Amino acid sequence: MISRGLILSLFLLLAGCGLPEPDGPDPLLFPGEEAYLANVRQLTFSGQNAEAYFSFDDTDLIFQSTRGDLECDQIFIMDLDSNMTRQITEAGRTTCAYFIPGTNQILYASTHEASGDCPPEPDRSQGYVWPVYSEFDIYVADRDGANRRNITKSRGYDAEATISRSGRVVFTSARTGDLELWTMNADGTDLKQLTHSPGYDGGAFFSPDESMICWRASQFDSEQELKDYQRLLLQGLVRPSKMEIYVAKADGSQARRLTDNGSANFGPFFTPDGQFVIFSSNLADPKGRNFDLWMVDIRGENLQQVTFCDSFDGFPMFSWDGKQLAFASNRFNAAPRETNLFIADWVGPGR
Repeated sequence: MISRGLILSLFLLLAGCGLPEPDGPDPLLFPGEEAYLANVRQLTFSGQNAEAYFSFDDTDLIFQSTRGDLECDQIFIMDLDSNMTRQITEAGRTTCAYFIPGTNQILYASTHEASGDCPPEPDRSQGYVWPVYSEFDIYVADRDGANRRNITKSRGYDAEATISRSGRVVFTSARTGDLELWTMNADGTDLKQLTHSPGYDGGAFFSPDESMICWRASQFDSEQELKDYQRLLLQGLVRPSKMEIYVAKADGSQARRLTDNGSANFGPFFTPDGQFVIFSSNLADPKGRNFDLWMVDIRGENLQQVTFCDSFDGFPMFSWDGKQLAFASNRFNAAPRETNLFIADWVGPGR
């Protein structure tokens, strides 16, 4: 799939960040980050961990991880008080898990119905590409993984689902032949298409008041780039090198672009007050290898760099009370190619 999880295979991953100043007040921060983050705590210590999203009572995180003997991502839930972690899924490749508000259920995407094995990695003879696995569907299950049911059951890719406070789901689907944003209820009913322009639209989230959505979308500077996108999509592939951040009303209307830097921008999320969007980008690295967290206001102005790790920071999400930020990072890796989860108090704008 062209999931937010598979983004890791592009962005990460030669080594972790270097150590900060040893006498700094917060040993997990880099200079400049203290204006935004405080009391940083590392939550995982091995493997590739990403897309950590808070439960609606802020007591748990749900995330995807490839660790130990696992060959591809499975879904895990962590209790934030104890750090006790349990694995929820066991088969296929999974991604993009979220808690369903007001229930004891979760939602995630998986390929397990097609095969219990991990799907093959893409052929990158055409350059760096992501796979868009047509086997992905979206499932609802109990928090222990029981009573799982498919709520999309459409031909082609369905994944990248997130949920508003009231339980409305936004996700990416290839059911029209293009990668577009859709919304639905948590039981799969009341489908509505939000985007209609050619190109990949994905990684969407609702604003805290549910009046808006933010997402990433592919950009084409020429007709040839569009044709290349369409050709690759027919092969189940997407080239991810240029994506911009967009916002719109929750029904998809009045869409506007917040970034215009020609870089790989992804993982947007609204600040607690809904006035900024935080996201990951390689816009400051001419080689395109270093990803930091950035934020921009919803007018597309007031761009600010939030993190200053020299490798990768991404997948930010604010807690529902607005006090904390969870994110994934290569900082302080014990081994190359590891990505771990961190949580910090948020002291920046938009609280």
